[in-house]
Amino acid sequence: MDGIEKAGSADPVLRVSRLALWCLPVWALLLGLSTLTHQPDYEVEFDAYARYITTDRFLLSHIFASIVGAGIGTIGLVALFTVLTTARLIPLASLALVAAVLGNTLVTSVFGVAAFAQPAIGDTYLTGQTAEAMAFNDEVYSTALFATAGVGLVLFAVGIGAFGIGVQRSGLFPGFAGIGLAIGGLLFAIIGFLFVDILQPVGGFLMAVSTASMAISGPRYSTVDG
Repeated sequence: MDGIEKAGSADPVLRVSRLALWCLPVWALLLGLSTLTHQPDYEVEFDAYARYITTDRFLLSHIFASIVGAGIGTIGLVALFTVLTTARLIPLASLALVAAVLGNTLVTSVFGVAAFAQPAIGDTYLTGQTAEAMAFNDEVYSTALFATAGVGLVLFAVGIGAFGIGVQRSGLFPGFAGIGLAIGGLLFAIIGFLFVDILQPVGGFLMAVSTASMAISGPRYSTVDG
């Protein structure tokens, strides 16, 4: 009977998954690029905030890098799950997929608000309706939105961390890839978001380098006779 190597090269699902691994570095690179700059704090610099969120760059970044990027990332996460199942890591890979996809999806709630509500808030402020704009902003950035995004970020970090552990244990990819993926996810979703925002792009770029190494090398299946 042929071994895992033949199965990995002949199975059409695994072939497609191998190609789809390229979605991961694209997604992570977009995460890094989209967080190179951060909006001014609306609690202390609302005028600067309003001007920042009404730029074309702000809108396009959230539509393409954040929202479309999240979809690209989900495709890549499913592909990585599929590959990891060949290394008998189904429970860990399943946990990683569920947590990462749920987290990735919940976080897009903030991206949607940024893309479609914030420019309207900024325009309202800049046309002289300052009190109305500030009140609208407070309504949008509610406890419910922050709770949704907070749960999403935690799930994102857990899922990406579990994927990193799975990559490391599988032996299918370069040794540093799993460690870089896990650390990058933590830097982006937790440390960068909550404490030091300049670490968000660092986390995104670290995930991009780690997943690019995985996509370039491809899963290294070993031959097993049976």
